[in-house]
Amino acid sequence: MELIQATTKDIQTLLEIEKTTIGLKLYSGYFNEKEVEEYVKKSIVFLIKNNKDIVGSISYDVIGSDHADISDLVIKQEFQKQGFGRKAMELLFEKLRDHKKLSLCVHPDNHARKLYESFGFKVESRKENYFGDGEPRLIMTKQQD
Repeated sequence: MELIQATTKDIQTLLEIEKTTIGLKLYSGYFNEKEVEEYVKKSIVFLIKNNKDIVGSISYDVIGSDHADISDLVIKQEFQKQGFGRKAMELLFEKLRDHKKLSLCVHPDNHARKLYESFGFKVESRKENYFGDGEPRLIMTKQQD
């Protein structure tokens, strides 16, 4: 498995991945080309590739010299529960090894929360209606050596 940095040429692929989350209250995704284009321009976005299949995407934003925020992890539904999210996080951690603090935002009921906790992320706070979708989110952080 590998992470391939996405560009604006990958907008349709990313939009296809994001559309697998439509209707899920647990994830606030991007649902049109303009949103995805802005996302690719502001964040460091990777396609998650396993053999010939694009199984999902993962991204982060640099907050400061030693802080990165993991802003997205989506595994297409047909590839979920096969370890791709875990492996993608491990690959991303290699890229973020120089950042002392990692953070992310997750819905309290999202099963990915357990994945994040297994990597040492702890709940720092809870924000109601964080994305304006009426749903709460947990802000989780992890300190790295």
